[in-house]
Amino acid sequence: MGVSLLDQIISIYYPVLAAVGVPVNLVTIVILSRGKCGLSKCITRYLLGMAAADHMVLITEVIIRAIVELYFPLSFFTITPVCSVNLALVFTATTISVWLTVGFTFDRFVAICCQKLKTKYCTERTASVVIGTVIVLSCLINVPWYFTVESVYITDNKPIGCALRQSFLSSPSWISFELLYFTVIACLPLVLFLLVNSLTARYILVSGRVRRLLRGSNSGENGKDAEMDSRRKSIVLLFSISGSFIALWSTMFVYVVAERVLGAEYFADGNLQAISFMLQCKGALSTCTNTCIYVLTQRMFREQLRNMVKYPMNFIVKLIISLKH
Repeated sequence: MGVSLLDQIISIYYPVLAAVGVPVNLVTIVILSRGKCGLSKCITRYLLGMAAADHMVLITEVIIRAIVELYFPLSFFTITPVCSVNLALVFTATTISVWLTVGFTFDRFVAICCQKLKTKYCTERTASVVIGTVIVLSCLINVPWYFTVESVYITDNKPIGCALRQSFLSSPSWISFELLYFTVIACLPLVLFLLVNSLTARYILVSGRVRRLLRGSNSGENGKDAEMDSRRKSIVLLFSISGSFIALWSTMFVYVVAERVLGAEYFADGNLQAISFMLQCKGALSTCTNTCIYVLTQRMFREQLRNMVKYPMNFIVKLIISLKH
């Protein structure tokens, strides 16, 4: 029996996602940690936290859960207790990534729309407190995922594999927990993004119109408005990251809701299960998409990226020249 098209896609999908996502994300973390992108320390903290969370999603979900467990079924990571811990870490990292994006969005809303609150809230210390709170709460609320799976078989007295418990598929308590979880990481953030971004966009449009009228009536200036340019750059970065989140997570949320409403028997087909798992890994794609967003919207980030690419090439050229001499 030949290999199905879906199996061929899976065999390429996960390795490519890891091969692209891991180095790209590491480069992003290095560039942001250097603090030379022209961003405030507050923004840098949030972006670093988001990049680190996305990197953890790549490691736990794509590399360990997908590649290792699927293609190395007798490895250390397929032992049931280890697999259960990794499953909890997958959901924990995902929750952290989502809510740090929410925190970043709200921080930019305050910075742009609430000038009196800006000096107190939009600080490096507040960002650190928000990031720490999100991490702690995410770890606590995702502990139940450890208990949702059981071993597939036992070999050499070791439980191997992680299969969803039958009670998870049928118990009202577990069904409520899963729907609540995906509401917390997809539905609620989506509502907050739409609300906060719409308020931010409205404020920028109104204030921009007022500033243009005042500048024109007071001094007749037609030059660039540095303040509005800064706001436009912030809103492009903000909307791009928020839009990326909406595109990557809305599909998975719809799938989970449909699965619970229609019943698990409608989704018992192996192909549908494989596709749903690939959709879960869409969260890891934010690693690559966020980096693309930085490159497209932040000039100084592009400069730092070019410098990182040039550095090893320049080093090799200098080494060759020194060896010749």
